Amino acid sequence: MNLKEILLVNDVVLSINNNLDILLDYIPEIRFMIGFDQKHPHHHLDVWNHTLYALGMSEYNFDVRVALLLHDIGKPFSYQEGSVRHFKGHADVSSKMAKNILKRLDFNDEWINYICYLIKMHDTPITKEMVSQMPNIMDTLYKIQYCDALAHHPEKLKRRIEYLEKTKTLLKK
Repeated sequence: MNLKEILLVNDVVLSINNNLDILLDYIPEIRFMIGFDQKHPHHHLDVWNHTLYALGMSEYNFDVRVALLLHDIGKPFSYQEGSVRHFKGHADVSSKMAKNILKRLDFNDEWINYICYLIKMHDTPITKEMVSQMPNIMDTLYKIQYCDALAHHPEKLKRRIEYLEKTKTLLKK
């Protein structure tokens, strides 16, 4: 079973859980996500379960699912400890790690660059300028941001939902 076969099923979380050993053979870096406590009030799940939650809300789309699978893979390597754990720069670290992983899995460079861009931008607000310059990419980025946002702590979703609604309107224009 390959990565596409694992991710392109109706119940992607069940597929990942049933094929976790295979997935870890392809992407051993995932081991660091499993059980990694985010220690942040906006997160109620460890990095791996947050990722699974986001994937569980995703549409049947390989690009979206690969980006979601790898969007926080850099968190265990890019956190700042304090009374609240922060992850400044994690999107860049995750993007760089994703590039190495996807190259290792023999995907083509153009597609890898596209996925890494989505990962790098997953926490960046989508602007009117971005939508006018890259409407299709911003639509995909929105889908990733939507799943990621809803996987955050339920008590901290108000601002994220407001952002998602505003961005959805921007994308429709």
